Formats: sequence, C-alpha cells, structure tokens
Amino acid sequence: MKKTNALKIRQSLGKVLRELNRDGEPILVEKDRKPAAVLISLEDYQRRFADMDGDSLRGEIIKMIRTAKLSAPKGKSALEIIREGRA
Repeated sequence: MKKTNALKIRQSLGKVLRELNRDGEPILVEKDRKPAAVLISLEDYQRRFADMDGDSLRGEIIKMIRTAKLSAPKGKSALEIIREGRA
C-alpha cells in the first residue's frame, strides 16, 4: 500500500488522485506520522460499500411494509391476490 502525508494531500491533491486512479492501489494517509485515513478509488468504494447503501434502503422498505396495515379483501386469500397480480 502506498503512503502519503496530509501535507502532500493539501499541496497536490490532483496529483495524488491521478496516481490513485492510474494504479488503483489504496493510499494510506498519515498525519503526524500516524495512519489517519485510506484513499480508495471510486470503483473500489462502489464494489465494497454499495451493498451497504442497498441494505439501508431495503431495511427502510421492510420497516414500511411491516408497519402498514394491509389486509386482503373479504373472500380472497393473499395467495389468490398474488396469483391475480401475476396474470
């Protein structure tokens, strides 16, 4: 993993980002000679963390479904309604 420091980031962010995009290798950012952050490419971020966004959205949808007061019309089962919807 490549390393850089906060001063270099402040002075030449564009160069560091070009390096990151060119090589695709994460860059460890140090502040006061201690690890402070890691820069990763947008592609890596989407591959690793996009599911987290999707999980959050799915959780909200499930919560809305669970709190909704849904009932089938009289004389029809939920299975019959599903079958009608598929037809």
